[in-house]
Amino acid sequence: MTPSAGVVVVGASAAGLTAAEALRQSGYDGPLTLVGDEPRPPYDRPPVSKQLLAGDWPAERLLLRPEEAYTELDVRLRLGVAASALDVTAHRVRLADGTDVPYDSLVVATGARARTLPGAGGVAGVHVLRTLDDALALRTALAGRPRLVVVGGGFVGAEAASVARSLDCDVTLITTGEAPLADVVGPDAADMLASLHREHGVRLLTDTRVTGLLTGQGRVTGVTTDRQGVRSEIRADAVLLGVGARPNTEWLAGSGLPLGDGVECDGTLYAGHDVWAAGDVASWQDPDSGTRLRIEHRTNATEQGRHVAANILAGPGAASGFRTVPYVWSDQYGLRLQVHGLARGPGETHVVDGDPRQRKFTAVRVRDGRVVAALGMGMFRQLRALRELVAEHAVWQPRSLTS
Repeated sequence: MTPSAGVVVVGASAAGLTAAEALRQSGYDGPLTLVGDEPRPPYDRPPVSKQLLAGDWPAERLLLRPEEAYTELDVRLRLGVAASALDVTAHRVRLADGTDVPYDSLVVATGARARTLPGAGGVAGVHVLRTLDDALALRTALAGRPRLVVVGGGFVGAEAASVARSLDCDVTLITTGEAPLADVVGPDAADMLASLHREHGVRLLTDTRVTGLLTGQGRVTGVTTDRQGVRSEIRADAVLLGVGARPNTEWLAGSGLPLGDGVECDGTLYAGHDVWAAGDVASWQDPDSGTRLRIEHRTNATEQGRHVAANILAGPGAASGFRTVPYVWSDQYGLRLQVHGLARGPGETHVVDGDPRQRKFTAVRVRDGRVVAALGMGMFRQLRALRELVAEHAVWQPRSLTS
């Protein structure tokens, strides 16, 4: 009888660790291997652009589990070595050190990496903010109070700008949108965030595209921009690129797995060939929106890790579909903005309670007459109640909330 190869999880991430733990908690007692390209065991990523970057937390505090937990979990750790190829016919993962790891079931949880700009590679003073090491390098740079240009008005860019201002750095934030997070939270909340950044001394350039980097002697000295055909140069001692992330799927090229914007799974997170995906790398057919989704949120990674573990034990024929109400939060200048659902994309924003200008409010995003997201700041109990409308894809009836 051929011995079981067990379950292999590629990606020592929150999704990967959760899948491994959920398998054990559900009674799986076979071989279990966790592969990660970073030398560190799994750590929490949201604090990377918040508490770690600000210097409020040491790096050790981000570790998701103490070292002894992996012995208790009875998991074989292969850290500091990336997966380089996959043979779905032989059921083997090839690692960068030339070794092969066989599997019966495979979980792909390799996450995503930060995008950069052309010409940014190897230029001193240019940073991205995705990993723990990224944050430590940027934190060291910020200690010198540089002129910092932040490229991108998403969560990473906005949070890093907030931290940099708290460290008394000169900060310019450049976004192609009308305001930071404008495509995520709608115009009212985005205007509030823009005012918040300006009040704290951030030079905010909106509707502006960064076209290139200025360099001298191998080091960044600024960026070039274009705003409605008007070109400018902005000087900088350091540049942070917060221009999105790219799913880590290159190692799967030629494997036969369906790849697009991530590993393309069905609604159960199954990609075929005894392969499942979870976390930032997973693209799945969402039954509620009717579209293919890939979500880069911490809570989604945990939920999908648990779901994949349950479906591995059930088997593809009995696997259940994955449904979620995505959740993300952002800490800026001591305030926390929370979002439930899919606020990105077209729609209308309706303020339910409070006033965004007062930094205390709840609101819903409505698309085609139905509630697709709820967001708020400083009114968390009220926001939790609105989450139910998102989960139900409720028809928007404002009078029912005020009667």
